[in-house]
Amino acid sequence: MKRFAALFHALDAANGSRHKQQALLAYLAAAPAEDAATACWLLAGGRPLRPVAAPVMRAAAQTAADLPDWLFDECYERVGDLAETIALLLPAPAPGDDLGLRRMLVGHIMPLRELSRDDQAAGLRALWRQIDGDSMLVVNKLITGAFRVGLSRQGVVRALASHSALAPERISQRLTGLLASRQPPGADDWYGLTAAGDDGDTDALPCPFFLAHPLTGEPAPRLGPAGDWLAEWKWDGMRGQLVRRGGVSHLWSRGGELVSDRFPELLAMAAMLPPELRIDGEIIVWPADAERPLPFNVLQRRINLKQVGRKLLAEAPACFVAYDLLGIDGEDLRRQPLASRRQRLEALLATCEDPRLRLSEAIASDDWNALVEAREAARSRGAEGLMLKRRDSAYGEGRSRSQARGDWWKWKLSPMSVDAVLVHALRGHGRRAGLFTDYGFALWDRPVSRPDAALVGFAKAYSGLDDAEIRRIDSFIRRNTVERFGPVRTVRPELVMEIGFDAVAPSRRHKSGLAVRFPRILRIRDDKRADQANTLAELRALMPAEPG
Repeated sequence: MKRFAALFHALDAANGSRHKQQALLAYLAAAPAEDAATACWLLAGGRPLRPVAAPVMRAAAQTAADLPDWLFDECYERVGDLAETIALLLPAPAPGDDLGLRRMLVGHIMPLRELSRDDQAAGLRALWRQIDGDSMLVVNKLITGAFRVGLSRQGVVRALASHSALAPERISQRLTGLLASRQPPGADDWYGLTAAGDDGDTDALPCPFFLAHPLTGEPAPRLGPAGDWLAEWKWDGMRGQLVRRGGVSHLWSRGGELVSDRFPELLAMAAMLPPELRIDGEIIVWPADAERPLPFNVLQRRINLKQVGRKLLAEAPACFVAYDLLGIDGEDLRRQPLASRRQRLEALLATCEDPRLRLSEAIASDDWNALVEAREAARSRGAEGLMLKRRDSAYGEGRSRSQARGDWWKWKLSPMSVDAVLVHALRGHGRRAGLFTDYGFALWDRPVSRPDAALVGFAKAYSGLDDAEIRRIDSFIRRNTVERFGPVRTVRPELVMEIGFDAVAPSRRHKSGLAVRFPRILRIRDDKRADQANTLAELRALMPAEPG
């Protein structure tokens, strides 16, 4: 565990990707196979189920440190991170045996999930007494589920490729299979990840997804002639790959999660396709008789379920919109030009008349002005904008900075926005732990001219402000706090900000009755008073009309 804790701190302190690569390579060269596999699994995004609830962990730490509630609250509010607060407050442990990373996870952290709350607290205190100070923070972050370090999945792939002398594409596909499990991998998984030879069952895994860069500003003349590009609608769904191997269908999300059981109708549809196949596309909710798909929040009801009942299958019928043909009948098509892959995809889908499988509509034009007009109409079709793909592009991997030409771009519409009132705030984490950076916003529930008008919360946002603006808002919050509820501070409703978002939809979970997609702060509205902020009715008016 000490070796992995040293890696964590080295990655956290490293300034550039080259130094992070060197730190990870040094770890992989020295670590036991099972720890090397588990480390790569964690660094690439693998997570076990959270074993202990935060209140249990907090109470156990207070008992171990012998601190009253008020003092722990003050410390937590100042640090801003539960795992780090506990690591700083606990007394120095007695020297003990150094457990390996995987043994720590499998033998000590994950079993806590099966215990009663009292036994969990006792188990935590026993665990804290036997790990050293450098490991304490890392262990706590694994327990809270807040394990994050500045290394991307592609960084892990590159380090593994360098360590094993295998192609990054091969490593990436194998790593996807590793991430599909909630269980930390072992020594056998490490050899399967890094050994040369036949991949076998990895053929049923998805290929690394090719990702687009966001396009800001106008495409012409930056991207050259419009005829060099294929334009498609950018749907707001869940990116996925449909993989057929030996006649068996698998549906994978972009995050490397097998989601076949959540979309049984798509597996039934896939049975009509060739037995060896890979299609890249988008999972969305799109009724067969509707002109456009339903909002993302309808799809989200299915994403969060392991089993889908008949009622939900009828209310939220899934559809797979096919973007790209990556392979068929054992032939890998990813290096072929997009125009060629698209032609073969069109021919394949022409033989399948199932409405649950749709070909992504191509918007062909040699005129950028025509594509600008098409993009402006995207929201009326339930889309977020356009995707622009160079017709001669191969299917790459990830969103590489070395993609000098820029073969794929996402050209989204400008966000919708409302002017909202800041009503509460929480402290941030990491380097912003001492500042209030997470904000809650409200709109008026009726015209402000009415005496019974009230502000109702509708969104939380934390991105969009620069450091100077954050310091300014932090100062405002400290001067205008009216109530405290644990880490939350309620403030006088005086400050107005413009909040941008990609979509708005009805919601039963929110008091406002509405949910916005990807809320972020666009600007501070010093020119507006709180009574000039928007109403919920004005937000509701931004929703598209229901299909039909």
